[in-house]
Order: sequence, then structure tokens, then C-alpha cells
Amino acid sequence: MEALFMDSTDPSVSFDEADTRDAEMHSAIDEWVDDLIGAVDEARASEQFQAWLDVQQRFHDYSYRNTLLIKRQCPEATKVAGYRTWQEEFDRHVTEGESAIWIWAPIITTRCPDCENAPSYHEQIGCEYDETSPEEWSEGLVGFKPAPVFDVSQTEGEPLPELETEATGDAGELVPRLTDLANEVGVTVRIVSAAEWSHGEADGVCQWPDGRHEKPVVSILDRQQRAAVAGTLIHEYAHALLHTGEVDGPERAKREIEAEAVAYIVGRQCGLDMSGSAFYLAA
Repeated sequence: MEALFMDSTDPSVSFDEADTRDAEMHSAIDEWVDDLIGAVDEARASEQFQAWLDVQQRFHDYSYRNTLLIKRQCPEATKVAGYRTWQEEFDRHVTEGESAIWIWAPIITTRCPDCENAPSYHEQIGCEYDETSPEEWSEGLVGFKPAPVFDVSQTEGEPLPELETEATGDAGELVPRLTDLANEVGVTVRIVSAAEWSHGEADGVCQWPDGRHEKPVVSILDRQQRAAVAGTLIHEYAHALLHTGEVDGPERAKREIEAEAVAYIVGRQCGLDMSGSAFYLAA
């Protein structure tokens, strides 16, 4: 990655002198990190972000078990909701002929304080609790039932607000320069066409094979906007260099901040417009 700083397309910061390059580079990075922090604060306060956040908060947080069920049935799923929820909350409708994704929905009703069953099943099993009448029982979880949900890709209607997070500008030969660095970074790079892409709405992924000595595989969705491809490639390189194993889990947010901060700094040094990073980090 240092080669990109030493051969910048941005004439304002070239770091040409070997004896001052390190100090100049770190000074520029400190300044740009401060710029990014300020841009994230502005992004969070913007109407665009608040509209996006309002919609995101309407989507249910699914349990780990239901998340696995959703991914098993629809690996590319990103935003999932019930049939009526799509209509009433988002002014969208499920496309005719789409197959439901089945999850387990909790059954909440009044339940016996002793056996913790609904009144009907409480009677069937012969529970002898009689300190209070069923009318006085509080509500609680008594079981689960199958429930159908649908991914946004299975619906039509009013578009959901989106954030512009991609890098823009003239990438020149940056994409091939970055792919040439794959061995130096220690990864295998795949630029994948939209027709063959299998990672949903993600623009790039970094995956670690099971083999201990195998390189991580960076897959990037190919797009006409080469700056966006370059920005995503830098982001995934950062995952490969900074992180090990799958990026999902409790540390995911921290890892995404680290990877996108690297993408912002390196992309900016290479002459890209990285203002979309602020919305990515705000999210």
C-alpha cells in the first residue's frame, strides 16, 4: 500500500523527498483523519442520513437463529419484513410469484405463572396451579410458530432511501495497480461480474479459506464506475491486512470503521473523491 503513497495521482501531497516522506505522510494522515471525523459528524446531522436512519429503524432485529434461517433460504437477503409490514410501513408490495422465507415467530400470550403455558395447554397437561385466575396472568413467551417474511429484492413499490457511499472521480489505472499489489498484500483478488455476484448488496467481501496457509480471497463486484471498484478494493485489502477470520460478529462495526478509514486515506491520496466514506461510517 505504501507504493500508492509514493506514486500519488494527487500532486498536492507527493511525499517525494525520502528524508521527509515519513513525517509528511503521517502529518497528512492525521489531517485527513480529522477531516473524516468532521465529515462523519456532518453526515449524521444531514436530512439525507436521518431519512435513511428512520427507515432502517423500522426493520425488525432478527434473532441469531432466524438470521441463519433467512441466510440459508435467501443468501442474498439484506432487508427482510413481513407481507403486511412491507405494505403498511414501506409502501411496497411483494412481487407476485415470490416464495416466502420462513422464520420462527414468537407466540406471546397470557401464561400460567407455574407451568408457563397458555391457558388452553395449561388445562391439557393438568397443571394444578390455582392461586390466581387466568384473567390475572401476565403475558409471556409460550412458543414459536412458522411465519413468512420477504426480502426487499422480492418487493416492488416506493424506493427505500439509500446513502451514496461509493468513491467517485477519475480512477485512471488505479484498479489494475491495486490488483497488481495482491501478492504484496497477501490476498487472492477476484473481480466478479454482476451476473455472477452472489453476495447480495455487498460491493466486496474478504473471506478466509479453511486452510491455514491459504491466502484470504477478496471478491469485488465489477462496476462501470472504476473509482467505486478501487475504493472497495482498498477497503477489502484493509480487512485482509488488519483482520483475520470472518468479519461478522461482535467486532464487526469496529472492523468496518478501520477498513473504511483506510479506504478514505488511501483513496484520497490516490486522487479519488472519498466523501461517501462519511455516510458509510455514520451508518
